[in-house]
Amino acid sequence: MVDDAVGRCWNCGTGLGKHDYGRETRCPGCGKPTRVCRNCRWFAPGRPNDCEEPVAEAVLEKSRANFCGYFEPTDPGSGDGPDAGDDLLKTAEALFKS
Repeated sequence: MVDDAVGRCWNCGTGLGKHDYGRETRCPGCGKPTRVCRNCRWFAPGRPNDCEEPVAEAVLEKSRANFCGYFEPTDPGSGDGPDAGDDLLKTAEALFKS
């Protein structure tokens, strides 16, 4: 894990430092792009454009690098790693099992 972690990879959960968020930078753990909507603190599936920032330009592919000026890395302690959505889905599914 990176000592100066400011976020986590959207795909594998590897800790990322300030220097890991360039337009062409890839995650050292899995090789996926890091400056992507899915790695941004404003990413909110279900909201318009899947973004909480109302004036951000629409980005169609949320896991591809982009030039959004509102990009901010995810909080490393937020629990928004690659399995966070899976845990929520499993919890929801458990509610409807008989």
